[in-house]
Amino acid sequence: MADQQSKTVKIRQIGSPIRRPSDQKKILTGLGLGKMHRVVELQDTPEVRGAIAKLPHMVEVVE
Repeated sequence: MADQQSKTVKIRQIGSPIRRPSDQKKILTGLGLGKMHRVVELQDTPEVRGAIAKLPHMVEVVE
């Protein structure tokens, strides 16, 4: 497995955490986001994809 290239995914925050439930704020923080238009690059794992799926109105995948 060490020989495989690890795939990454870039995520941009497009929604504000203001007036959102605390669990959504915690997911944003866990992804390394918190300020508008910030972009982070994370490993493409099922956990990260699940977090993105829970916040479709707040984050977008950057190609």
